[in-house]
Amino acid sequence: MNIAVSTQDFRTISGHAGQARRWLVFAAKEGNEPVVAEQLELPPKLVFHHFKGSGSHPLDAVSVLITRFAGEGFVIKMAKRGIEVRQTRETDARKAVTDYLAGHLAPPPSRRLMSLFCKVRDAFSSHT
Repeated sequence: MNIAVSTQDFRTISGHAGQARRWLVFAAKEGNEPVVAEQLELPPKLVFHHFKGSGSHPLDAVSVLITRFAGEGFVIKMAKRGIEVRQTRETDARKAVTDYLAGHLAPPPSRRLMSLFCKVRDAFSSHT
């Protein structure tokens, strides 16, 4: 299973997945610790807020995306691509992947303000 984590520094989890250019892709096998398989930096046209159409995307090979925040439009778009989106308050990328695999990923931070922010951004993006 491949799991992508939104990041800015290739160590910690960043917010707003639709705007993320950098992703850590972990390869996870049952019974083994997840390992970083790839550090992915998307060109601007492949950032989900700008990605047009339903063509292939470098993150199509992942089963799960972990981020701090994601708007409803992003979650729906990823579900259509067969990708589960999980949001968490955890900031350490490797720990989040390990916790997800163990079934106890920390819940996301309060959604009130970020939800409003994401909805406004979604209204002006092409990813919905």
